[in-house]
Amino acid sequence: MSSTMVSKSQSRYAVGLMSGTSVDGIDAAVIRMSGIPGESPQVELIAFENTAYTAAIREEIFTLFDPIQATVDKVGKMNVLLGELFAEAALSVIARAGLTPSEVSVIGSHGQTIYHAPDLERMHGFDVHYTVQIGEGSVIAARTGIPCVSDFRPADMAVGGQGAPLVPFTEYLLYREAHRTMLLQNIGGIGNITIIPANCMPEQVYAFDTGPGNMLIDGVVERLYPGQLTMDTGGAIARTGSIDAGFFHFLQQEGYYALPLPKSTGREQFGSSYIDRLLRYAEEHGISSENIVATVTKLTAWSIGDAYRRYIRDQNPADVMLVGGGGSYNPVLMAYISQEMEPMGVQVMTQEQVGLSSDAKEAVAFALLADYTLVRQPNNLPAVTGAKRAVVMGKVSY
Repeated sequence: MSSTMVSKSQSRYAVGLMSGTSVDGIDAAVIRMSGIPGESPQVELIAFENTAYTAAIREEIFTLFDPIQATVDKVGKMNVLLGELFAEAALSVIARAGLTPSEVSVIGSHGQTIYHAPDLERMHGFDVHYTVQIGEGSVIAARTGIPCVSDFRPADMAVGGQGAPLVPFTEYLLYREAHRTMLLQNIGGIGNITIIPANCMPEQVYAFDTGPGNMLIDGVVERLYPGQLTMDTGGAIARTGSIDAGFFHFLQQEGYYALPLPKSTGREQFGSSYIDRLLRYAEEHGISSENIVATVTKLTAWSIGDAYRRYIRDQNPADVMLVGGGGSYNPVLMAYISQEMEPMGVQVMTQEQVGLSSDAKEAVAFALLADYTLVRQPNNLPAVTGAKRAVVMGKVSY
């Protein structure tokens, strides 16, 4: 991603909006792009903000994750309400950037995923798979006066793709290098990796979920310190603990790590029932709270190294791993990742260490995806999503 300043006449501005599975709030980024729309651009982050949801709205969104409770009226209301909130977030970050709405060419909004069913089902003679993101783009466009591109995933799914992951398209554009193979490791609730071989073509990029990211760390902390902590901020607990070898070996036996590519995972694999099981083992073996947290932190790092050894190293030996997401702010986890990767010749760095923003990365991606949509240029990677062909993703509201 270039930090080179370009004159206004050579550039255009876009806003990206993102709300993730943790439902913490709305990430909003303003980027400046130079270059011909629909071709590899230079991108500079101008401003970024996160607007937290109120506790009441967050609770209402979580209700919609349950299909039984997600009635049409509730989904419809929240779709419009989130459109209003996304529009406010867009206008706020535009002001922070020192711009007016008339200077912004497009808003790209991922919206809030409330249901994602990428696996095919046969219904009435058709193969059906679907996804639901809310945060009405028409409302965003109406409130801001800026064209809004939203609902990106369905176009990819309509041609056989999983509608995810979408960010690797922008990672290919922004991070590909001529002489170095780059690994983009994100650590949110789940860990996922994008592999960008040196001087590669789009079809050579691949990506998959490495396993749990912060999900197990946050999950055990919340259980072990109820009402006190929801995460191990700065790795403070893990730093005081030690790796329990038996417990670590038990965790390494999880079958997901050895599954063939392509693969993805989530709460259904590493959520509440999995945490029940691992805490039951820890209790039976008398493992202290600090050692539990240290060991599951080590597990996340090991799963990243294991994925590299199994699926990447032989075909695409890498030079650099750039780590982003919430996990990149945990220095204990980052040290464990360096211990895994650096003996294999892979330099480990955070997004911030190369002058970028981990927090803003996905919002930046949707601003860039929207720029492609407006000029009707394909913006998915079939090799990553499993789509039969490249398509233009996103629905435009004016």
